[in-house]
Amino acid sequence: MKKFGLTNNQLKIIAMLAMLLDHIGKELLPQYPVLQIIGRLAFPIFAYMIAEGCFYTKNKMRYFLTVALLGVGCQAVYLVVEHSFYQNILITFSLSIILIFSLENFRIKREKISAIILFSTVFVVLAICTVMPVALKEQGFQIDYGVFGVLLPVAVFYAPDKSRKLVYTTGILILLSNSFGGIQWFSLFAVPLLALYNQKRGKYNIKPLFYIFYPAHLVVIYLIALFLNK
Repeated sequence: MKKFGLTNNQLKIIAMLAMLLDHIGKELLPQYPVLQIIGRLAFPIFAYMIAEGCFYTKNKMRYFLTVALLGVGCQAVYLVVEHSFYQNILITFSLSIILIFSLENFRIKREKISAIILFSTVFVVLAICTVMPVALKEQGFQIDYGVFGVLLPVAVFYAPDKSRKLVYTTGILILLSNSFGGIQWFSLFAVPLLALYNQKRGKYNIKPLFYIFYPAHLVVIYLIALFLNK
């Protein structure tokens, strides 16, 4: 008997479509703000799924490196093409993942070295999120969604049950929306979708699809924007 609700795969597809509309709205059709409004659904869903990925992954290092290296690769393209130091969402999630794994390492081992690793990780993450944006303000350095963006997957990961995962998600989204303002408040509409999550992955493993889709859709949108500007 199928469990009612939305699977991990279905939520990821919703998030990918929302992200696609968001980027189309930003780069190609800014006169239609509804596209970016729909796009606010993407971040909370992906953040929640990053926490799920951290919980279920069998290879922590590979999981972190996959997200981090893809983020760095996309960032290199941004730097060359747009001369942008604004860090993409995969960099944000890479910081979330390394923070979660450092916390877990300390929770399990309770050793001096694990405490040092945790302290160093927290220090570096906070410096990247709060100090570097100030120090590199002229270069436009920012972590996408800032420190709240980094903390959302961590909060979801450590919430003891689904109800509190949703409460923590709502709370951080409110703080994030209050900080960013504007259409960011529409990100709260992701919470009812996450409430429908049935803890099932779905029939297929579509995780590789996201790793292909993320850079591919950005390249296509950029090429279309380049063509239209000509």
